[in-house]
Amino acid sequence: MQTYFSNRAAVTRRAVAVMFVFVHLLAACRPLPEAQTPLPPATLPPVAQQSAALEDVPLQAGYGVKGGWFEIYFTDPTDPDAVDKRGGPDGPLAAAIDEARLSVDVAAYSMSLWSIRDALIRAHKRGVVVRVVMESDNRDRSVPQDLIDAGISVLGDRREGLMHDKFVIIDRSEVWVGSMNFTVSGAYSDNNNLIRIRSVKVAEDYETEFDEMFVDDMFGPDVVAETPNPTLSIDGTRLEVYFSPDDGVSDRLVDLLGDAQESIFFMAYSFTSDDIAAAITERAEAGVTVAGVMDEGQVKSNVGTEYDPFMQAGLDVRLDGNDGLMHHKVFIIDGQIVVTGSYNFSRSAETRNDENVVILYSPEIAQEYLDEFQRVYAQAQE
Repeated sequence: MQTYFSNRAAVTRRAVAVMFVFVHLLAACRPLPEAQTPLPPATLPPVAQQSAALEDVPLQAGYGVKGGWFEIYFTDPTDPDAVDKRGGPDGPLAAAIDEARLSVDVAAYSMSLWSIRDALIRAHKRGVVVRVVMESDNRDRSVPQDLIDAGISVLGDRREGLMHDKFVIIDRSEVWVGSMNFTVSGAYSDNNNLIRIRSVKVAEDYETEFDEMFVDDMFGPDVVAETPNPTLSIDGTRLEVYFSPDDGVSDRLVDLLGDAQESIFFMAYSFTSDDIAAAITERAEAGVTVAGVMDEGQVKSNVGTEYDPFMQAGLDVRLDGNDGLMHHKVFIIDGQIVVTGSYNFSRSAETRNDENVVILYSPEIAQEYLDEFQRVYAQAQE
C-alpha cells in the first residue's frame, strides 16, 4: 500500500493511515468461510379469492372445489366434525365409484374406509369389474378381507418395497390421485390432498401402470417406463405424469425446482433426498422465496432428514402442528406449478416403492394448493 500511495503526492500519510484502518475493519466484518448466513424469512403469498371459474364442493370435514375437468379436495383434521369420521373427501370418491358403469381399478397402500369398501362392493354387485392392488402388509386388514369375501380380486405386491400408490381409475376415463391413503386416519386425522382428473389419456397412463402390477405382476424396479402420455394437455392446461421407480422422478423434480424464479412452497411428509433439497437451497440462495412444512414425527425418526440442513441454511421450514400426520407430498412453484401424488421425497420412493406423481401447470390449481399450504403453515411450529 505504501508504494501505491508514494506515487501520489497528494495523498497524505493521514489518509494512508485512515485507509489502512478502513481496509482492516472491512476484513474483520467479513463472515468466516464456514459461517452460515441466514436467509431472510419467506414472504408468504396472500390467500386469494376463489376463481370465478371454480365452484365449492361442500364437505362436512374438509375443503373441495371443482372446475371443468378437475376437482380438488383437502382433509381438515382441525374440523370438529372430523371426529365423526364422515363427510370428508372420501364421500365424493365413493359417490364417483357409485356412478361407475364399466370398471373400477384401485391401487391402495392401505384401506380402512367403510365408504370406499361399501362403494366397491356395490359396484361389484351391479356388474362393474373391480380390481385392487395393495401393499401386502396391509392386505390382511378387515376392509380388504371384506372385499375378498365379496368376490373382489385383491392382489398384494408380495415384495420388500412398498406398493405405495393411492389412486383410483373409474371407467377408464377419470383418475383420483394424491397423498390420501384410503384409510380413516388418512381422510380425517392427517393432512392430505386428493384430485379428480377427468381425462381418457391420464386414465390410460394410470391404467398402464395398474396393469403392470395387477396383470403382469411386476412391482417396484421390475417395471419398465411405458407411460403412453407422459406429457399432455387438458383444455389448455399442461400435465405431466410420472411413475417411480421407472421414470426418474427425482431428476425431473430437480430440474423443475432448479427453474424456479420466484417461489417454492412445499409440504413434505418424508424428505431425505439430498438432490432435491440441494436444488431448493440453491434457488433460495439465488433469492427465490422458499418456505416449507415437514411432518414432525418423520423429522425426528428419519435418518438423513433434510430438515436440519434446511435450518442450517436459514430456510423458513417448520414442523407441522397436527397431532396426526402432515402427509402431503406437494411442491408449489412460482404460483403456477403443482407437484402432487404418492411420492415422498426419499430414496425409497425413487428406487424401491411403487409411486406416482402428477405435475399440473395451472395458476388456478396452484392457488388452491397455496391456500392449503397457508392453512398447514399457520398451524405449524415456529
